[in-house]
Amino acid sequence: MVGPIIAHVKFRGMIRERSVEPFVRLLEAIGEKRKIKGLLWDVSSGGGDSVASYDLYMAVKRVNQVKPVIATIGSIAASGGYMAVIGASRVFAYEDSDVGSIGVFIPHIAVQGLLDKLGVKVELLHQGRHKDAYQGIRDLTEEERTKILKVAEVGYNSFVTLVANERRQPAARILELATGEYWSGKQALQLGLVDAIGDRTAALAELSRLTGVSTRKRVEISPPRPFLERMLSGPLNSVSSSLASSLYSSMEESLEEQLLSGGRIR
Repeated sequence: MVGPIIAHVKFRGMIRERSVEPFVRLLEAIGEKRKIKGLLWDVSSGGGDSVASYDLYMAVKRVNQVKPVIATIGSIAASGGYMAVIGASRVFAYEDSDVGSIGVFIPHIAVQGLLDKLGVKVELLHQGRHKDAYQGIRDLTEEERTKILKVAEVGYNSFVTLVANERRQPAARILELATGEYWSGKQALQLGLVDAIGDRTAALAELSRLTGVSTRKRVEISPPRPFLERMLSGPLNSVSSSLASSLYSSMEESLEEQLLSGGRIR
């Protein structure tokens, strides 16, 4: 039987709906597992989609409502990556971590000039006055640019409010910091954007203190890879050997396999 353990989940790279969905399911399962007494949420991400970032934030926050979550920032937690960590009880960062970039942007690339030089003619047949505005062909009109900025403003204000609530600071103070800039981990601590400077070992020690579970009972858990990817990567290991896990039929079963495999306990 596996006794009480600490789960260690790593998230790396850009935040996209497709990449986040398996982690949301995994975090939900971790929240329900009684044998898991706490979560070390290990993030290094430069951000990504706003909705996917919010989904990740909420998934972490729901775990934190039932058991302690300590977030540790690797090289970067910026924009949506920063949103993904602030639902934890405490946030650790390295002195040289890049932290923050609180802001929103909506890219618009217009290639009409290049197409004209190449002698390529593109005709967009459309209904709706602005339907062709966001296809990346022509420049935006001032009216369209203003409308897009208003959309960005809604997301920006939501982000600022979220950070202010989680970091327990006045919205006006966070607004001063929400310039899209990065700060070092050391600066972020001084600004109240993180709680402590320390590596993953320090974050794990804090989680051990909160849960009463030894740091030696850390179990690294990751979402099961898609079935085809596992088949192409060679023989299945002990964690993913069961048919249920291979077919991705149940996050609960996959999580149980990882807890019982023994090979992932550090």
